Amino acid sequence: MTAGESIPAPIFLAGSTASGKSAVALELAARLGGEIISVDSMQVYRGLDLGTAKPTAAERARVPHHLIDVAELSEPFDAARFVELAGRAVVEIQARGRVPIFCGGTGLYFKAWLEGLGTAPPTDAALRAGLEATPLEVLLKELEAKDPATFQAIDRQNPRRVVRAVEVIRLTGRPFSEQRAEWEKAKGKRQKAKMFFGIERAPEDLRQRINARVDAMFRAGLVDETRRLLEHGLAQNRTAMQAIGYRQVVEHLRGERPLPETIALVKQKTWQFARRQGTWFRNQFQLHWLEVKSDESASQTCERILAAAQLATG
Repeated sequence: MTAGESIPAPIFLAGSTASGKSAVALELAARLGGEIISVDSMQVYRGLDLGTAKPTAAERARVPHHLIDVAELSEPFDAARFVELAGRAVVEIQARGRVPIFCGGTGLYFKAWLEGLGTAPPTDAALRAGLEATPLEVLLKELEAKDPATFQAIDRQNPRRVVRAVEVIRLTGRPFSEQRAEWEKAKGKRQKAKMFFGIERAPEDLRQRINARVDAMFRAGLVDETRRLLEHGLAQNRTAMQAIGYRQVVEHLRGERPLPETIALVKQKTWQFARRQGTWFRNQFQLHWLEVKSDESASQTCERILAAAQLATG
């Protein structure tokens, strides 16, 4: 950039899995001279390719992507790490006079970037180990008694989140929901989301897209990919093992269910997750929502966003 030039403001693009936001982000980047920052808690891991619908080599050659393949399966990765790496990426992208385009479906990462990290205490190794060894139903009973609000809102089938909520309550003596409400506002370190767009589709359209994506993942070799990842520590990474698709395939490889039932279960779990994503984004942010029709191309959606943001380059 040269002196006097304005710093390109980031664009934020969110939505449920399989909504088509990644394709729209590619179009936006091509039109605006942008680079994409992945807001996906699973695409950060090397090797988790098919199950996370990671951008292809061709897509990454077409448009630079950031925060993909930045961690090994043996490494922890959390919202704080995301904020750190995203901050570096934004500075580099803007220094080149290009537009940072945040795109993904991990709501917690969007929230951490836009509103700052919460003040919850760091993990206590001994306490965490004890909680992880406790049956999930026992933890849920404790959570319901000590923090009904979190109990109602949390994904009760996600042991990692339940464990963290109970851990914070025990460490602080305060409800987890009360502390999550105390997000620290970013102190001028990051720009506000002036352009935050959400992609949504009719339920029947989204479900068909999910089913088609899951079928494609299995045809491309998701079972073999999961088998290889198990040899490199997938089962030991609690975060990665929560990724829909991998967890169910691991169970299949352990003999818990046949492949056709596994594929059907992945479709069901992905659909349930997509619905929770949409609800979460609506409850947490003021987005400009765009309802995308089944026959609308990514280029057409891009045009709508440019018009809404008054960024048409003419």
